[in-house]
Amino acid sequence: MADRITEQGQGSPDTPGEATSGEAAAGKTTPGAATEGTAIPAEATARTANPAEAPASQAGPAEAAERTATPDEATASKTAADKTAPSSATEGKATPAETTARTASPAETHASNAAPSKAAERTATPGDATPSEAAADKASPAEPTAGATTTSETTTTNSKKLRSRHITMIALGGIIGASLFVGSGNVVRAVGPAAVISYLIGGLLVFLAMRMLGEMAAARPAIGSFMEYARVGLGEWAGYLVGWLYWYYWIGVIAFEAVVGGSVLGGWFPAVPQWVFSVLLLLFFTTTNLVSARSFGEVEYWLASIKVAAIIVFLAVGTLFAFGLWPKANFSIPNLWQHGGFAPNGWWPILSGVAIVIFSYFGTEIAVMAAAESEDPAKGVRQAVSTVIWRILLFFVGGVLLIVTIVPWNQLPNPKQEGPFAHAFTLFGLPGAGLVMNAVVLTAACSVLNSGLYSAGRMFSALAEKRLAPRAVAKKSKSGVPVVAVVACTIGGYIAVFVNFVAPDSGIFDFIMNSAGLVALFVYSFIACTQMRMRQKMTPEERAGLKLKMWLHPWLGILTVLGVVAIIVVMLLTDDSARTQVWTSIVSLAVIALFWPLVRRGLRKSAAKES
Repeated sequence: MADRITEQGQGSPDTPGEATSGEAAAGKTTPGAATEGTAIPAEATARTANPAEAPASQAGPAEAAERTATPDEATASKTAADKTAPSSATEGKATPAETTARTASPAETHASNAAPSKAAERTATPGDATPSEAAADKASPAEPTAGATTTSETTTTNSKKLRSRHITMIALGGIIGASLFVGSGNVVRAVGPAAVISYLIGGLLVFLAMRMLGEMAAARPAIGSFMEYARVGLGEWAGYLVGWLYWYYWIGVIAFEAVVGGSVLGGWFPAVPQWVFSVLLLLFFTTTNLVSARSFGEVEYWLASIKVAAIIVFLAVGTLFAFGLWPKANFSIPNLWQHGGFAPNGWWPILSGVAIVIFSYFGTEIAVMAAAESEDPAKGVRQAVSTVIWRILLFFVGGVLLIVTIVPWNQLPNPKQEGPFAHAFTLFGLPGAGLVMNAVVLTAACSVLNSGLYSAGRMFSALAEKRLAPRAVAKKSKSGVPVVAVVACTIGGYIAVFVNFVAPDSGIFDFIMNSAGLVALFVYSFIACTQMRMRQKMTPEERAGLKLKMWLHPWLGILTVLGVVAIIVVMLLTDDSARTQVWTSIVSLAVIALFWPLVRRGLRKSAAKES
């Protein structure tokens, strides 16, 4: 029985001071005993058959094995087990009823960390169970054992969680958005063929940050991930800043992707205003996110699959085209150094282009956040982290490399008119290439919108649970979805979409997007500092037990922070748009920091009340 309950998982926590019959069935110690990790005296003795025999718990194993309870005694034993005195639970001592109700099994012997001699006394084969033990282990369907999760409850819970295939596809294609299919054209036009270097530098920063985040998440999976780690490693202030910055970033992205999706659909159906499609997209993906984490994962699985398939087709056909092996194609590799050279605008734009590239990469961490709500969190984290490097090299660096090889960099059309990938597909001569690429861009926008609602909602809820945001935001549905947080995130999206369409020249929407531009760099620097601090706090045993480790600690963490600083400095020294992005991002950081004293005061008041 204990083995079966262990496999099914644990139920909801019991009220303080009460030892439930479910705990008795599972052979768990009371809170006091669990804290010490050792068997308490009453547990160390052989289990007695009824309350009257409890005082004789010092009897030897043979004597205890001979005891048999009558059916009446079993009933009394079960009743006593269900009503354990609070005082005994508090002190960590087993009451006679607890002693009666507990059944010792091999699984219990392992879980209780008892000494070998004690474990020998506590172990019993199924055939040794007395009638009273059997009665204590069983509960009627109408009254399931308290503290134990039934099979149906476990099945229902698991049906709401993300599966391995969801995590895999979210990790593969979750971050491929319009910023790659469309925004990469801006990087190429500003930097030239050397845009490939910008994507490599940005990819290196993301890879290092993900590796550090993976180390922390594998050891301690948590919804809200790096916000929680920053709070634990650096302090409440760090969790507050990084959590709110991250949420603010995704509110802007949600609005941006809704606008992109609305514009694509508006092009197909010009009679309908674009803002209508933007609102419909927000409503649809709000609904999918409110159902369950599994619902989000299923929708994202198929959206990401379409994006990954489009990239794979592009890579295959583009490679043939670049080498002149495609119909009507010429050998185009020299486009990499012709037309002004590999870096026609110099090397400074390469570094400033990294800021735009980071925007394309940001969202990689969603797979780590989602892994905390999967059926196997540790496996999900390893999947997300282990696939980062080749995702970056294949989809982003590989895709941009083919773009600058196939088309001379100074002949790319303005991305506002035609994206670089759509232009390349047109050159391939594939039928309906333009329509197909528009559909892919719409899919990408919907995917990022879906992921944005998920990550923003989870982060907002995680902030509320730690009292870093209004407590009402933490409310969750039966399926574990932070309903209030998700709805609150969509309200921000609706406002941004409304402002963009009602007053497109007001500059408010552009300010939101620019002020969130450096959030990715801020977050990656926080992740690096947190990982270095948490590793420093670990004992040698804890370090040796890490399932996923950051290499060359702490040097690569320091390199990540220095890389972030270098990018910001270069942005300040280059063009006006980059400087605007830096200063508006600093303004948003300052506004969030301004409210920290109020939040800190609230935390202190809460701590004082609890103490």
